[in-house]
Amino acid sequence: MIPSELHQQWLAGLKDGSIVPYLGPGVLADVKSKLDGRPMPATSEQLIIAMNNGQPMAPKLMYEFPRAAMNVELKRGRSTVTKFLDTTYGQTQWTRAAVHDWLKELAPPYVIDINRDTQLQDSHAGVPHLLILGCARIGGTDYRFMLYASDGTTYTPIQPEDADRSLPVLFKPMGSPKPKSSYIASDADYVDYITELMGGFAVPSFVKDQRKDKRYLLLGMRLNRDSERMVFSDLIYSSAQPSGWALISAPTDKEKRFCKRLGMEIIDAEISELLGAEALA
Repeated sequence: MIPSELHQQWLAGLKDGSIVPYLGPGVLADVKSKLDGRPMPATSEQLIIAMNNGQPMAPKLMYEFPRAAMNVELKRGRSTVTKFLDTTYGQTQWTRAAVHDWLKELAPPYVIDINRDTQLQDSHAGVPHLLILGCARIGGTDYRFMLYASDGTTYTPIQPEDADRSLPVLFKPMGSPKPKSSYIASDADYVDYITELMGGFAVPSFVKDQRKDKRYLLLGMRLNRDSERMVFSDLIYSSAQPSGWALISAPTDKEKRFCKRLGMEIIDAEISELLGAEALA
């Protein structure tokens, strides 16, 4: 159960920006294809099976999506992985996630979303904002991000020093198909991205300034995978202490130890309890 006082604290903090929502695959659990009703692939296992034409891959590749994506990249090329993600998230029509509708009403000024879909961006149609997409293994730049300014309709690439700091910031570290495909997907991507993230080159300077002393509300994300844990711990760098809350139902010992180390309080509850049981019915 989520105590009512804590629930109210979250709502107020999300609205004023002192609490940052951090979205994982679980926030997309209720999303389905408008064409055939199939669930949107969001979790690691769902993505692997979808990428492999509905069939599981070898057990060692089923461990997590980056490993499977690396295997596909080595066998059939990077373009195969990009095409799969573009088709899945850029071309397929999906229903809306209840979490995204809920967040749209709250309008938090800064959101981190590790999913690769466009629903967070869709929520900001007509609203000027900044968009940060993670990228990896590119030459000619020290940055591991692409930064865009939107006037509510059109995205324009900008430099960090040109960012309007008064605008909402959408940070999608694992990428998105829009406005231009950019993904962190394979093992090689993660190694490069996390290395540069630890070195400070994957986060724009204005975000480093704005994120100081923030708290985080982790939604829809398990913390059992090392790659996702490393991205999370680096993106919440310079947070307040304690650093926030993780909404995790039946947390494992590994998740408990990790959250304790980061100063995150685990709330053993489902997302449906946060939104109201009728929201995800």
